[in-house]
Amino acid sequence: MTKSVLIEKVTEKVEGLTKKQVEVIIDTVFDGMKEALARGEKIEIRGFGNFRLKQRDGKTARNPKTGEKVQVPSKRALHFKIGKPFHNALNNV
Repeated sequence: MTKSVLIEKVTEKVEGLTKKQVEVIIDTVFDGMKEALARGEKIEIRGFGNFRLKQRDGKTARNPKTGEKVQVPSKRALHFKIGKPFHNALNNV
């Protein structure tokens, strides 16, 4: 699902809002999530799941084409853990 499809679906469900208004709302939600994660906060949406950042350590990798060793720096990666109701809905439980 793309952002534009999400905007379409929300506009269909909620009467009285234009596509532009829905787009502003969705952008505000996504911006708030990005800012919270950048501050190191965990995002919990009950029934859907949790988002949090994990720190990945640096490592030595190998370039498969040349065989040369390459140093990969440490980085933060987004981790999503699905909520139980959402998991059950996806698996028809």
